[in-house]
Amino acid sequence: MRIYWIIIVLHDAAQLFAYWFLPYDITIRDFYMDILLYPTLMMGTAVVIAEMIHKWAPKYTFFSLFGAGAVLSLEIIHLNMDIRIITALLLLPIIASTIFFRIDLTLFTSVLQTGVFLGMYYGDAWFRTFLTGYDVIAVPLFLFVSTLVSTIIIISGRELVKDLELAQKEKRHIMRQSRKDAQTGLYNHSTFQHFFDTALEHGHQGEGFHLALLDIDNFKMVNDQYGHRAGDLILLNVSRIIRENLEPGDRAFRYGGEEFALLLYGKELDEAYTMLEAIRSKISSTDFKELGGKAVTVSIGLKSYSRGISRESLFEETDSLLYQAKRSGKNQIAM
Repeated sequence: MRIYWIIIVLHDAAQLFAYWFLPYDITIRDFYMDILLYPTLMMGTAVVIAEMIHKWAPKYTFFSLFGAGAVLSLEIIHLNMDIRIITALLLLPIIASTIFFRIDLTLFTSVLQTGVFLGMYYGDAWFRTFLTGYDVIAVPLFLFVSTLVSTIIIISGRELVKDLELAQKEKRHIMRQSRKDAQTGLYNHSTFQHFFDTALEHGHQGEGFHLALLDIDNFKMVNDQYGHRAGDLILLNVSRIIRENLEPGDRAFRYGGEEFALLLYGKELDEAYTMLEAIRSKISSTDFKELGGKAVTVSIGLKSYSRGISRESLFEETDSLLYQAKRSGKNQIAM
């Protein structure tokens, strides 16, 4: 609505300038009353009503906005009818309505502006003296053409927006897919590197976390004895168990092959251990029909971030703990 107040102020300033510096065949009283005060009150009232509708009945905001615009265009044209091209102002609200991509709003505005022209033409004999026969035909025709063009712009714009939204949706989908491991649905190796770096940055600022590396025991034997199809199903089910036992905010990754990485946030070391123990226990107690009803086990290395530790050191120490768990008999957690 602010633009309407600016238009009113600029129009009044232009009228004052014209009255002070250009020949103006009118008394000072008639100028200030008929040219400034009454039209300004009319336009201002229309804007105030539109603002009230916007506040109390916002679903009608757009209609009140262009209704006020019709009043402004009527007053400005009526006060400047000696400027022949002034009727072109009738087209502006119609063209402006296209930015909202609503055909009903454009048609509403077109009807309003056509009503403004017809009302002035049939209701103001003085206005008719400034129009030629060409104007009487051209103005309604231009209103119709501008409505038609605006409608085409809206339809084309909607299709463009739809295409852009679809492209953005596909882009987001591709980005999500590029971050995930296609086989397990967990984050992939490259995504782990990004999250690991971020966790370290927060760790340097005092926000601790834990790194866990998990490896399926004897996975090569599973592939050799039961086939890669069975191995793939084991990977999928182990990933599901990991995902189901994580807390919100924790992240799980397929680091490579049968190895997984977990970043655990916002908990003490013993809480992280308890969570991992639940995962280990659940996996070891799950019988897989692909293995003839047998279960698989996992070994886990768990290490907490400590201030000053490097990226490489944290990962290598966690990896060493993982292999310590394997050397100690597997199916356990080393920390």
